[in-house]
Amino acid sequence: MIPLSLIVLLLPLASCQIEREQAGRLPDVNVEPGRLPKYDIQGPDVKVGLAKRTVTVPKVIVIQEEQTVEVPYIDVDVPGADRKERTITTEVEVPSSGYNLEIQGIYALNNELWVVSQLEEENPNAPDTKVRVSDRVVVNSPDIPVRHYIIGERPVGSFNEQYTFINNRQQIASELDSGQMLYQKPEETALK
Repeated sequence: MIPLSLIVLLLPLASCQIEREQAGRLPDVNVEPGRLPKYDIQGPDVKVGLAKRTVTVPKVIVIQEEQTVEVPYIDVDVPGADRKERTITTEVEVPSSGYNLEIQGIYALNNELWVVSQLEEENPNAPDTKVRVSDRVVVNSPDIPVRHYIIGERPVGSFNEQYTFINNRQQIASELDSGQMLYQKPEETALK
């Protein structure tokens, strides 16, 4: 019989030894001196086209009509400065057609034009539908930045974030008084 110690010595030598080889294929590589290699790799085959489907989509109809209207015109002549005619427009997105927006005054202040407008809800019973109200003034002046202040409550929506809304003119009265008034709305519709 084989002694136990001999079996213990031979067992590690006789244990299973597995050699596994598997062949694989690398992508084809085209290499030119001084260039990065190019790989020929097969990607998915994607086809783009049109297919007809019946879906429900919201439909908004916007009608814009071109009309001839009278708008205030301001001609500012600064000696030695080039002037440019442009239309200054204040436009606010409101929740109904019951709102009115009017430019109350334009001031030259710190090499900027400050436009002060007033937004008022005139008909709280108007049907709820988002619309934009606007007012405009034509200015022939040097091309300087325009800053808009709107007196009234800011309507909800990201469109209106481009303007600074204030509660009343008194909030910026000291700054306006230090500038030069270029335009003021006629008295019958001026600031309340």
